[in-house]
Amino acid sequence: MKEKKIFDTVTSRSWKKWTALAACTALVIGGISVIPKRSNQSGEALMAVVSPKVYAFDDYKTRQGIFDGNPVEDAFLMAVNEFSYKTAAQILANSDGNANYSPLSLYYALAMAATGANGETADELLSLLGVSDQTALSEQCGNLYRRLYMDNKIGKLIIGNSLWMDKSISWENDFIKNAAENFYAHSFSMDFSDTKTGQSMAKWISDHTNGTLNPEIEIGPEQILSILNTVYFYDEWVDKFDKTKTAEDSFYLPDSTTVSCDFMNRTYGSHYFAKGDGFTRSVLSLKNAGSMIFILPDEGISPRELLSAPEKAQYIFEGGENGNGEVVWQIPKFTFGSKFDFVNNLKSLGVNAAFQRDADFSGITGQMAFITNIHQETHIGLDENGVEASAFTQIDYMGAARPEGRADMILNRPFIYGITASDGTLLFMGICENPNAK
Repeated sequence: MKEKKIFDTVTSRSWKKWTALAACTALVIGGISVIPKRSNQSGEALMAVVSPKVYAFDDYKTRQGIFDGNPVEDAFLMAVNEFSYKTAAQILANSDGNANYSPLSLYYALAMAATGANGETADELLSLLGVSDQTALSEQCGNLYRRLYMDNKIGKLIIGNSLWMDKSISWENDFIKNAAENFYAHSFSMDFSDTKTGQSMAKWISDHTNGTLNPEIEIGPEQILSILNTVYFYDEWVDKFDKTKTAEDSFYLPDSTTVSCDFMNRTYGSHYFAKGDGFTRSVLSLKNAGSMIFILPDEGISPRELLSAPEKAQYIFEGGENGNGEVVWQIPKFTFGSKFDFVNNLKSLGVNAAFQRDADFSGITGQMAFITNIHQETHIGLDENGVEASAFTQIDYMGAARPEGRADMILNRPFIYGITASDGTLLFMGICENPNAK
């Protein structure tokens, strides 16, 4: 499967004033079909899926009820974030230029695959995902999904999952049922020798990312299954930036040259920040109880150096000495897209059996099946109104403590950002190296 990045500007939506952050992971399982096709009918949906209950952004009672009714263990949240740091150290540290990565999207795609794996294939996937068995993985993914799902007049966090299965193959009903119940995955019976299947998959991705991602997907006759995950989010800043204060200034590139771009400006008299070895970190709050984290490396330190190992990545996102005081913000407006292929990264992290022709995905099908490709494509943008990503922890301490110290979040050189859900789940992580690059 090949995907080409095409990012179309959304002009027909009621929220067109916002920029968008969206992600798509395509996990492709290939194999040699040995069962004759039973029909040549067009693709059909096998199981209907109803989205979780939604609530208004200020309906705190309903939101709390959903959280209480869908408990997520602390150990599982730690496992998801450890997965984020492990994979980011592989993916972002070895990337070039601007890079936007969704660990949540990759986690959900791999989790669906893991629920149908057995033997060594399952052991390696579960080890990377940080969960001991498929039942616990499915239940916790389902509860986390329902807690994260958001669709209101201010913001959206839409996680989409789907299974695209060759209609000539016999599939395990338990796998399809579990995918629907715990991953809200739509299942489709398709003909992978028909180019229209790739077009249908691309349309599904576009529909579930509000048109911000429009991949061209090519498929082959030996392909038997695709697992797709999408993550689409937008939200408004709690305190929108004053557009009259946006001003052009210089951004310093890694080669010491500069580019001119528009910077949003604000100063808080009392605001949270943290300083650690080689970095300064602070956050901006979003209206649906989230925040966007910004990490500014010290002069002479590259973002990729700070992300070069899992423990380093965790330290810059969670460590350092916390403070509260004046924080001067200067943030470049930017929008860009990224594309990653994950197979080699996952092999480096100990997942090998899933890519071999004797992989054990017998919980999905009795047919020979092994993973051939794992791709992710993303798009991010932010402006004075807000950002599209996922719900994050609100850590804005304006007026909560006596101001002590000062932090300058003058993001005029390459920096790191992250987006976390209200429970601390890392949804997006990235590097902005050049705000003008798309």
